[in-house]
Amino acid sequence: MVSLSPSSPLIWILAGEASGDVLGARLMQALRALDPHIRFAGVGGVRMEAEGFESLFPMRELAVMGLVEILPRVRQLSRRLNQAVDDIAAHRPDLVITIDSPGFALRLLRRIAGMGILRVHYVAPQVWAWRQKRVRKFPGLWDELLCLLPFEEEFFGRHGLKTRFVGHPVLQSGARDGDAGRFRATHGLADAARILVLMPGSRRSEVPRLLPVFGQMLALLKTRMPDVVPVVPVSPVVAATVEQAVRNWPVRPVIVTDVQDKHDAFAAAGAALTKSGTSTLELALAGVPMAVTYRVNPLTAFMARRLIRVPHVAMVNLLAGREIVPELLQENCAPEVLAREVQKLFENPSVAQAQKAAFATVLHGLEGPGGALPADAAARAVMDLLAARKA
Repeated sequence: MVSLSPSSPLIWILAGEASGDVLGARLMQALRALDPHIRFAGVGGVRMEAEGFESLFPMRELAVMGLVEILPRVRQLSRRLNQAVDDIAAHRPDLVITIDSPGFALRLLRRIAGMGILRVHYVAPQVWAWRQKRVRKFPGLWDELLCLLPFEEEFFGRHGLKTRFVGHPVLQSGARDGDAGRFRATHGLADAARILVLMPGSRRSEVPRLLPVFGQMLALLKTRMPDVVPVVPVSPVVAATVEQAVRNWPVRPVIVTDVQDKHDAFAAAGAALTKSGTSTLELALAGVPMAVTYRVNPLTAFMARRLIRVPHVAMVNLLAGREIVPELLQENCAPEVLAREVQKLFENPSVAQAQKAAFATVLHGLEGPGGALPADAAARAVMDLLAARKA
């Protein structure tokens, strides 16, 4: 066990969205296992706060994405960036960890570069997917990059950036451990009910774009599959927004905010529609056949299509090197297209089984070095840096 006691370190953490909050909470737990007296400061959400973390300001103020969507928030984000820099300067932590959220996190790392504080960025910026030339701006931003995908270590290493693959945290999410019977009993659902998981995203800027089309899709689907029950797992941050948006849906959805309840829903589900991203890996881990769909501002989509350099947007497809789940984006994120795909997933066993077989290969490649849990591997990397500085 590594310990820097009696002078245990102060670690300043930035998590800018729900997924980063989960990573931050697990990392805090893993770091405390190595040094029970370690201290934390920074910005985080409800999961980190459950670990005793006091956030400098509400994390939800940073949870925005999209080239157009972010423009009205520029002044507020600039103020929060200045506040974070000032807090780091005042506390002089031993190490700063920024988790994902590259738009905000990399600016923060650049601003504190001259303070002589160790810096770690956790979750590599996906520059391998688009605008690869941006990697030239990264040297000097961090002392180590902790990446989740196996090919990223080699990609960033080619550019002279110290990078360590720690494994993908989805593997310790518990997504494969749900209880289908418990979910049906908890929500009073019949055994014959066909459960469809709908995952619109964790950001306030995402949810309004997908929920309306999901509602329109259900209007079509209920005539073809009267026993369908939609389940919408969302973070507590956007729960109220979702409640408001689904009030007039033609089929009453079950809204889930608890993590265990979400995993139980996965176990009970016959199919899912999800945004691109980590949610595809969660569903793959749970063995839920899916289609990936997404819709953004048309200008954002136009610009993204010109910049993206990978053949797939769904993470499971990217890791598999082929399309194992359908990608229904922008104009294909339409009620009739989605309804048709959902019906196929429920009623064509060979389609669903082919997806499940491919998931196993994808997930095997996400295991961390030496079989360590991803959070433990990340914590070890952090403590190694601190020990090297102390030596």
